[in-house]
Amino acid sequence: MGKKRSVSGQDPDDARTKPEAAAEMFRNIPAIQISGENALKVSHEVIEEIPFALFVNGRHVMTAMMSPVQLEDFTTGYLYTEQIIKKADEIESIRIEKNRISVITKNLFKVVGPKKTILSGCGGSTSFIDTEKLPKIHSDLTITAQMIRDRTKEGLESDLHVKTGGIHVVVLADREGVIVRSEDIGRHNAMDRVIGYGLRNGTDFSKTFVICSGRISSEMARKCLIANIPIVISRGATTTLAIDIAKRTGLTIVAFARSMRMMIYTNQERIQGAQVP
Repeated sequence: MGKKRSVSGQDPDDARTKPEAAAEMFRNIPAIQISGENALKVSHEVIEEIPFALFVNGRHVMTAMMSPVQLEDFTTGYLYTEQIIKKADEIESIRIEKNRISVITKNLFKVVGPKKTILSGCGGSTSFIDTEKLPKIHSDLTITAQMIRDRTKEGLESDLHVKTGGIHVVVLADREGVIVRSEDIGRHNAMDRVIGYGLRNGTDFSKTFVICSGRISSEMARKCLIANIPIVISRGATTTLAIDIAKRTGLTIVAFARSMRMMIYTNQERIQGAQVP
């Protein structure tokens, strides 16, 4: 398919190593560890949570609480899933200075909505989703349950989660393997990053699926629909609103994908062998 593949979301030709990128995402913080009757002074890895203000053509669009990595991918994916841009080349420039991300688009008069704040707890910025206005999925992709198991095992393993216990992982994959993986304190931010990476590298989203470590919410479903990603999979749960949206739009939702088990809630025809007589 001619696209680069990246476990960390960096260019595979980038000389930076994976541990150096991970080190930016946490700090060692002094703490007191209680074990039984014993108390010890220790140092523990704690995930970074940093505010970033996004400005588009000089206007403050939103502030996000997130991990300080893959910021260009995040910005591209966020602008796309919020439908501020329709493709990556509508962005003229992205400049990152400390806690400010400044974007210039080719259409300087593009109208954006009211300023938002995206918190790390839920990550969602949409308080109400009009299901009648959501796009439909257009894809002939089918995958097997074994592909789900393989990509989940390959993509969701995270040394950073083992260290900190404080991050979500989102994986963009296809039938060939993992395309890109992102880690963030918020799963919605991580979703925007993998979508942004795909946009910047010419990925055909109709041939891909997403795997996430956290809950499939209505906002996660909405982002898949905007990008035309036909299947979303989680190691965790989903919500009723996400399922309702998926039924209306052709999105396949698979949850509790652990070991040999999984639950397929919608549009099971995309999972080979899932058809029950």
